[in-house]
Order: sequence, then structure tokens, then C-alpha cells
Amino acid sequence: QVQLVESGGGLVQPGGSLRLSCTASGTVFRLNVMGWYRQAPGKQRELVATMTSGDSTVYTDSVKGRFTISRDNPKNTVYLQMNSLKAEDTAVYYCYAWMRITNVEYWGRGTQVTVSS
Repeated sequence: QVQLVESGGGLVQPGGSLRLSCTASGTVFRLNVMGWYRQAPGKQRELVATMTSGDSTVYTDSVKGRFTISRDNPKNTVYLQMNSLKAEDTAVYYCYAWMRITNVEYWGRGTQVTVSS
């Protein structure tokens, strides 16, 4: 069993920055993909950014140039640096991980990010 625990959410003004962290614990083998999804009120959960263990990244178009995903593989930790935040970035952000060896997806409980003046 793998647990994902997020931290770093909060309230920030438009144009501000936040850094989210997510650490995997438990019976962790190689986490082939780690990343972040988000869900705003009344909307479906959407991909924000993912990163493979080989450092390949995917970003949704709306965050390109503003958000940066990174990983610390020995620590089983993924980060999301969010700059130039906008009101439309307000959502619950969920950590995601996938292990190829088990073909199982894992999700964190989510951390709230609110962008408001």
C-alpha cells in the first residue's frame, strides 16, 4: 500500500506563488509517474502536470510558463512550483502516482489552493 501526503496549499493573492509538495510512503517501488491534478468547484478533475521517473513532463496548456513540476526520486517526493497564480487556479490539488510494476494508481487526499484578493 502506498500513501500520498500533500502539503503547501493555502490562500494567496493573484500574481503570488505557492509550492506544493507530495511524498509517497509505504510499500513504494519505482513510481514511474508522479504528478498533480486539480478539481475546481463544479468542474471535473483535470491534469495539471506530470513527470516520469525519466524526467519527461506534461503540462496542461493553462499552466505552461507559470507552473514547474519537479521530483526528488530518492525521497519519493514531487513538487509543484506555482507562480503568477490566477483566480482560475483556485481548486483542490491532488497528488497522483502510478507504479508500472503493479499497474496501480494512487491519489492523495488533496490540498486546497485559493487565489483571491
